[in-house]
Amino acid sequence: MVCIIGGGVIGLASAYALVRAGHEVTVIEARETLGSETSFANGGQLSYRYVAPLADAGVPLQAIGWLLRGDSPLKLRPRLDPQQWRWMAAFLGACRGSVNKRNAAHLLRLASLSQDTLQQWRDDDHLDGFDWRRNGKLVTFRNPRSFEQARSKVTDILQQQVLSAADCARLEPALAGGGFVGGIYTPNEEVADCHAFCQRLAARLQASGRCTFLLGRKVTRIRHAEGAVQAIEIGDEVMPVEHLVLAAGYRSAELGVPLPLYPLKGYSLSVPIGAQHQAPNVSITDYDRKIVYARIGEQLRVAAMVDIVGFDASLEPKRLALIKRQALETFPLAGDYAHAVEWAGMRPATPTGVPLIGASVYRNLWLNLGHGALGFTLACGSAQVLAELIGQHVPSIDMQGLSPRAA
Repeated sequence: MVCIIGGGVIGLASAYALVRAGHEVTVIEARETLGSETSFANGGQLSYRYVAPLADAGVPLQAIGWLLRGDSPLKLRPRLDPQQWRWMAAFLGACRGSVNKRNAAHLLRLASLSQDTLQQWRDDDHLDGFDWRRNGKLVTFRNPRSFEQARSKVTDILQQQVLSAADCARLEPALAGGGFVGGIYTPNEEVADCHAFCQRLAARLQASGRCTFLLGRKVTRIRHAEGAVQAIEIGDEVMPVEHLVLAAGYRSAELGVPLPLYPLKGYSLSVPIGAQHQAPNVSITDYDRKIVYARIGEQLRVAAMVDIVGFDASLEPKRLALIKRQALETFPLAGDYAHAVEWAGMRPATPTGVPLIGASVYRNLWLNLGHGALGFTLACGSAQVLAELIGQHVPSIDMQGLSPRAA
């Protein structure tokens, strides 16, 4: 029996992979509904080849410039919080080119497995109903210098194509007149509705007869002794556990396990698309403004911002107004912005940007945490290797750099 704390995309994908491997699973979620927090309205891009961590050489200096701008994609609110300062110090320590390159390789390895795993679930299990498409991704550039730097890093012309501004407009007519100087196009990237994916996984798990859901139940304590977890406390109830998976996002640190996690707050708009609108079909990343656009069914998901502001998940009108204004400037005819649904989510991130997957300091406590903005992208691959590790099988990929014990 495996108990999973957390009913977002990471916890549900973990449960699905474990059930496929023959395990009995219990998923415990503090909210009354599944996939309702960070998984609810994220960017929707399954961006398997754009997985470089935020921490990189030059980022601290660039961040200073961002913080001096009124339209900055980054916001930092220093707090009297040792957890924030420890995370920031570790983040600055990871802002080196060599570290970024090494960590990007770890993420790329996991992302490739994740794409293959989702394809296998779709093929073998006929998993569908979450607006999945392989529509390609175009990273567009407004700054000629940024564009030149990006094109110089393209090494595989079969996977990535360098496009002029005119080429971008031909590929995606909604970009015409958007002020871009060029772009990098990756044809095999995908898009899907993360919340709908969570609901489809939950339905399949329920139908399997191997998964039990405990909703509206908050785990308050993990009991451990002699190097292993013995039980968890849910209010006054004590539940013995054989294996425990911690996948509760940024709230996982509340359970007494030391974790290098901090929430990076992000925002999104879900803009309805009607027959009269001209929304982009290809997923777009506006590199210089750090905004992503993804058509998910009959809505345009617009997502942006990295706010390091503590644990407040409330909507901030000024940040959402900025996203809406910039989206209107770029795609004025893309949808009904007046009826856009606003959302904010807390993405659980490690300082390095590399998630923690596998065994912890307790021999039967497993982690699947810290995916940051790549949670949906990496969910299936993370779940697959976690199930392999719990089942004492050789993992599908080299786990170097991903193991919590090595972090």
